[in-house]
Amino acid sequence: MESKLQRPHSVRLNRRGDRNNQRPFVKDDESGLFSSMRLPQDNPIKIVWKQGFIRLVLVAGILWMLLILIVLLFHVWSCQSSISFMSAMCNKEGKVFIAMDLLGLAPKPEHRCPIPVADDPDKIVIPEGRTPDAIVKNLTYIEEEDLVNNGSQSFAVFGGNQSWLQREENFNLKPSMKVHCGFLKNGGADMNPVDIEYVKRCRFLVASGIFDGYDVPHQPSNISTRSQKLFCFLMVVDEVSLKFIKENVTVRKDKDKGMWVGLWRLIPLKHQPYDEPRRNGKVPKILTHRLFPQAQYSIWIDGKMELIVDPLLILERYLWRDKHTYAIAQHKHHRSIYEEADANKRRKRYARPLIDLHMKIYYSEGMEPWSLKKNTISDVPEGAIIIREHTALNNLFNCLWFNEVNLFTPRDQLSFGYVVYRLKGLFKFFMFRNCEYYSLFILHPHTREHSSKVEWVKSLSEFKGSGSSMKESRGGFGLWTPYPKNLDSVTLPQVVRTSKAG
Repeated sequence: MESKLQRPHSVRLNRRGDRNNQRPFVKDDESGLFSSMRLPQDNPIKIVWKQGFIRLVLVAGILWMLLILIVLLFHVWSCQSSISFMSAMCNKEGKVFIAMDLLGLAPKPEHRCPIPVADDPDKIVIPEGRTPDAIVKNLTYIEEEDLVNNGSQSFAVFGGNQSWLQREENFNLKPSMKVHCGFLKNGGADMNPVDIEYVKRCRFLVASGIFDGYDVPHQPSNISTRSQKLFCFLMVVDEVSLKFIKENVTVRKDKDKGMWVGLWRLIPLKHQPYDEPRRNGKVPKILTHRLFPQAQYSIWIDGKMELIVDPLLILERYLWRDKHTYAIAQHKHHRSIYEEADANKRRKRYARPLIDLHMKIYYSEGMEPWSLKKNTISDVPEGAIIIREHTALNNLFNCLWFNEVNLFTPRDQLSFGYVVYRLKGLFKFFMFRNCEYYSLFILHPHTREHSSKVEWVKSLSEFKGSGSSMKESRGGFGLWTPYPKNLDSVTLPQVVRTSKAG
């Protein structure tokens, strides 16, 4: 009787034990996020919610990546489309396009491209007045200071003998500033009285320059009657170039004894301020506002270039249309000054140890190689064209840029981005595509290359000592004046050559 009563109880224990020992059979390869078997602790609603959410996230991620890929491909297509509307949608100055270009995903840059200029120079409305000066309101120049002694004689220098402390202070912008800006008393670059009187009438000007007889003037074409009346076309030359021009092209004189070659009015400069013709050429190029102080707008072009676009259309396109006051073309191959410096050394454009010293000073002062983090699309301009309104801030920028050329090497493309960096974004400018630069001009080869013995320095030891014959007597002072910081430990950033032409 007891055994019969206990049997059902033992059965219930066994059944409970069987139930406790049972486990859902799940294969290893079916476990994980996508397993169709449910865990004992999950109810059906929770299982469905988890699986649906995870699938939704994965599908959304894939769709998002596909969308980005489609947008990038559309961007690439629009940038090389022959349809003007689609091409206009392409922002080649944007960081997306620049990043794609750096990765080699963007189409190859064009050599020439259409310039979106206005159709008729006669219909262009010239802005009234001047762009107001918001940051620097009063700019004056140091025009006289102590003579420089080179060990045997004392003499005035054109660019002044700026100290390292003065240089540092000039980068701190204030409403009223007084800076070195060339043209110190008895420093050279003297203009004839008849030319001084002539340029006083020039509010709009196209300026160019030929030094050391390495070019002849190339006549501008497609110039409207309105622009011929509005603009002064001024060709600045040294004594050597003036003689060379007279021997090779026809020079006529007007009743005031002014000299002309076609549209160009020749402006001879006497008493060249530097030993190097290459550095002398930077005076009218960068200090246009000092040489022609009455000008409000100027377009600088190098002497090797033939202008083929009306200058009034250029001002409208690059300044007035989008309210810019300073425009310069982007370099075709380089964005970093260290890339440009490396190219200058490789192509023997200046003495290698002097370029290295120049770059070490900039690197020690915090000038980083160009990257997408910067606010500019490039640190290196194509310096053969500069389009500007002569505002106080623009004039100050040109002074500071020239002071770097005066202190270091005459390779001005190495200094432009540095001055932009030191002004901490306060100097605004428009850097336009290089392919437009090649559509504004026809480039002609030099008749010959100019150089100086300084360019062939192979080591700094050749450059040291007050009596060194390899040292400029009136320029490049920053290369042999003791720098206040130790540069021995400065290692320049590694440069990867990105272009065969560079």
